Amino acid sequence: MTTHIVFALLVVGIGFAIGSTNLPGEWYGALIKPPFNPPNWVFAPAWSVIYLLIALAGARTWRQAPDGRAMLLWAAQMLLNFAWSPVFFTWHRTGLALGIIVAMLLAIIGFIVECWPTDRTAALLFVPYSAWVAFATLLNASIFILN
Repeated sequence: MTTHIVFALLVVGIGFAIGSTNLPGEWYGALIKPPFNPPNWVFAPAWSVIYLLIALAGARTWRQAPDGRAMLLWAAQMLLNFAWSPVFFTWHRTGLALGIIVAMLLAIIGFIVECWPTDRTAALLFVPYSAWVAFATLLNASIFILN
């Protein structure tokens, strides 16, 4: 249980810190967005839930094989996740952010595939995350193309 708490505090804490220091701001407000762009208030609650799911999957994976391939994929997607907001919202590099989010989606899918045979729970915890990031990838791509 302690592992789950540590992972939750780290993932949610770092996610909150990055999110609160890389805000959408006026630049994002002025961008042309696709019609399926959700309202800004959706993102914080969605990411809060997703970060908890990521943390639970990471804790489970750490406890089973801290130096295994699944843990490496978990760490890779986490680093890419934390890199995306500064690149997109602070540096305004929508093309580079698109590359990051595509790599993140591939790492997420890789984690699901890697965990499926040995820990379906960890794999399933990443399914909502993969759906959200797939949507975010489409949104990022649309913003890149429209602007």
